[in-house]
Amino acid sequence: MFGTLGSLQAYVTLLLSLVAFAVEVFALVDGLRYKPEVYAAAGKRTKKFWTIILGIAVVLGFVSIGPSGRIFSIGLIAFVGAAIYLADVRPALRSMVGRGGGGNQHMGPYGPW
Repeated sequence: MFGTLGSLQAYVTLLLSLVAFAVEVFALVDGLRYKPEVYAAAGKRTKKFWTIILGIAVVLGFVSIGPSGRIFSIGLIAFVGAAIYLADVRPALRSMVGRGGGGNQHMGPYGPW
């Protein structure tokens, strides 16, 4: 009974660490797309700062992939860095460059109006 539960927990931990790693890679690639001037215009820290944070997050996320629960906390710290970028910095950057060059100048908190 406990062996089956343990293996199920190992698979769930592996799945969560893979999803977190994918989010971290996405955040890094997205952060690299913007010019340094956009970070300054958005009032966020520099592109270099976020590239370092997200690069470290990707490395820690890669190291933490696996069914081991001991390394899972390192992956959680890495995921938090990427989540902060995605929740706070990315929307500010996107509002500075617009969406797809469509010229939406009237942007509200929930999108164009």
